[in-house]
Amino acid sequence: MATMRCQPLPFLRTSNATSIISCTMQPSQNNIKVVINGATKDIGKAAILAVSRARGMEVAGAVDSQFVGQDAGKICGMEEALEIPIINDLTMVLGSISQLKATGVVVDFTDPFNVYDNVKQAAAFGLNSVVYVPKIKLETIAELSVFCEKASMGCLVASTLSIGTVLLQQAAILASFHYNNVEIVESRPDPSELPSQEAVQIANNLSDLGQFYNREDIETENPARGQVLGDDGVRVHSMVLPGLPSSTTVHFSRPGEVYSLKHDITDIQCLMPGLILAIRKVVRLKNLIYGLEKFL
Repeated sequence: MATMRCQPLPFLRTSNATSIISCTMQPSQNNIKVVINGATKDIGKAAILAVSRARGMEVAGAVDSQFVGQDAGKICGMEEALEIPIINDLTMVLGSISQLKATGVVVDFTDPFNVYDNVKQAAAFGLNSVVYVPKIKLETIAELSVFCEKASMGCLVASTLSIGTVLLQQAAILASFHYNNVEIVESRPDPSELPSQEAVQIANNLSDLGQFYNREDIETENPARGQVLGDDGVRVHSMVLPGLPSSTTVHFSRPGEVYSLKHDITDIQCLMPGLILAIRKVVRLKNLIYGLEKFL
């Protein structure tokens, strides 16, 4: 939240001498300073807008290799400039924030190959991290967990920032105890994202419960039956349907009954409430947490 700074200005003397006070809004030192790494991606732009509008935090840096030198607010379509330029040097941004001795968070939207080094850099300057990078490897997460534990620094690695997706996953876990058959059907506009991280996460969650599903055809090699994720018979059918929203449906069944859970994502804005929640929570961590659901 911004604070108001007031100072006296030279004044005109009249019979009732008064001082004219000039007041300007200044960012609060108590605000969480947020650095968006991957700022010119669609999700990075949405994050800049969301953070700039959220109470108790502010955009303190925007890092990317595209649109270097341009104002972060302007590339997001804001009417007024944020007066924060896009730069391609994360270390420079972290150094300037560390001098403020304020609470800071780096939000990483980059790629699986740079995440480890980015989190280490952030920690070196005293900033915790929120990581949302599709297809990040479990080996990288394990290495980050060891590093964060030793450094006593907080990091949230989110397989999704969608609260709706998390609720779908939780509902699927509850339903799995009551049904013997389950299949995941999803659609995405981009074939490179399939099976999606969301589908893999749901399948992993169900596998961890020790249940076995679809026993009647668990050994089938018919490609039309979809891909089996894990060893418990959870199948995923991924469709490429450009023009439609990204959609995930989990179908459970038993004789005489079908129970379906569905979640659609129509706009990247749906990820922003989860991001703001993650930023607020990660500042209190001293280790790595995997999954936004830990905070719901």
